[in-house]
Amino acid sequence: MKVLLSIKPKYAELILEGEKKYEFRRAIFKNPSVKKVIIYASSPISKVIGEFEIEDILSLKLSELWTHTMEHSGIDKEFYDSYFSGKDIGHAIKVKSAKRYKKQKELKEFDINYAPQSFAYI
Repeated sequence: MKVLLSIKPKYAELILEGEKKYEFRRAIFKNPSVKKVIIYASSPISKVIGEFEIEDILSLKLSELWTHTMEHSGIDKEFYDSYFSGKDIGHAIKVKSAKRYKKQKELKEFDINYAPQSFAYI
């Protein structure tokens, strides 16, 4: 099973370049059979640009999560703290291997009509 995630273009690029090894989420999908993430680069790109295999999903207290992920987070601590504001637990999807599509795709190619706020099962 796959999920489509809306990711800001800057971070989507860092994932595809192999620099960002964790994608952070305030809420995570519950289905344990999800093994792949389809990357939807949000506005202004608004296209599906690649995918990555999931190595692991960490769900930890925020201080622990940052300690485990900071080296390959692709973000700074200030952004991390702001993103998780009001949360006790955060989630980090560890990227196993990423692949950029040769040709960017439209959401409708995945039977999705609009970009998901968080994620959509495919």
